[in-house]
Amino acid sequence: MNDWNIQSRSHGCQACQKAFEDKQPYHTLLFWDKGEYSRQDICDPCWQLQYGGGSIDRKGFISFWKGVYQAPPAAPQDPIQKENAETLLRKLIELNDPKHGPACFILAVMLERKRVLKVKEQIKKDSGRVFIYEHPASGDIFTITDPNLQLNQLDEVQRDVAYLMEHGLNPPQETAAIAEIAPPADSPVTAPEALTDAEPVATA
Repeated sequence: MNDWNIQSRSHGCQACQKAFEDKQPYHTLLFWDKGEYSRQDICDPCWQLQYGGGSIDRKGFISFWKGVYQAPPAAPQDPIQKENAETLLRKLIELNDPKHGPACFILAVMLERKRVLKVKEQIKKDSGRVFIYEHPASGDIFTITDPNLQLNQLDEVQRDVAYLMEHGLNPPQETAAIAEIAPPADSPVTAPEALTDAEPVATA
């Protein structure tokens, strides 16, 4: 399985099935089930009734946090097609291609620095660290695996990201394809080191 994916915020409580109202508080629960991360969005009354004690015993979930529901805005009549860091990250995750893992990681760090994404949890696994990011405006959860980038790989990954943002995922055929990242060789690059002057990654 891939440890990076996107899970959208529900528009209603997944316990009582009542639709969320704009500005209504809710709770997000993150589960590890059958080798996959899954989320549940629960209204405050259901949290108090069914999961309130989970803040101590967790009741099967591995992480949780509180948010405020924001009703989605109306779709723009003429959406901008230009690639940006967020749209590119979403497209790369949808492709589900492991070779784009380093680019996904760099894009997530960029969006964290711009306060578009917020780290909600860091999970340590045998294969490495997994960052759980939340998009505060949409409530989407992004699961991003730390690819253990080496210092000698960083420039190449950043060039790849810049290329993808300029040309998109379907460049002219005569343009060289994006090179895959070489196996680790030196000290791994952590999230705060991934970009110049990056701020430290902090859990919620």
